[in-house]
Amino acid sequence: MAVDISTFRETMGLFPGAVTLITTGAGETRRGITATAVCSVTDSPPSLLVCVNNRTGTCQEIARSGHFSVQLLGQGQADVAMAFAGAQGQSGLEKFAIGTWSSCPRGLPRLDGALASISCEVATATEAGSHTVFIGRIEDVLLAGGEALVFARSKFHRLACVA
Repeated sequence: MAVDISTFRETMGLFPGAVTLITTGAGETRRGITATAVCSVTDSPPSLLVCVNNRTGTCQEIARSGHFSVQLLGQGQADVAMAFAGAQGQSGLEKFAIGTWSSCPRGLPRLDGALASISCEVATATEAGSHTVFIGRIEDVLLAGGEALVFARSKFHRLACVA
């Protein structure tokens, strides 16, 4: 028996997730989306997995270029998350007007102040329904301090430490 889409989305919304941006391209081809569908795959070789909607320019640019980067957002970056989710109507390059951006050694977009910026080369791409699952070999990492921004039940949260 299949589960309806609203039940699926409500259920998945219960899973807290780190808020990330998946970015790609350089110059005029830069694209990006907000995502929680990001996870590690293996440490040998270091790699991670991202799921990207096939209808987005981000998915098309990752497929074309063979590279993407992941920006792990911190507590003070909810505005960037909302912009890259399209909540304020931004699309394409307009999204990069929010936040301060530089480039990783490969030239991919890097959000200044992100807790982690991880640059990857696509190792595999597999279509899974409406999305493509990209597994990327990690080529470059830049780390910063701070607390991660978390999303669950349609809201941003902060993690509380329990002893």
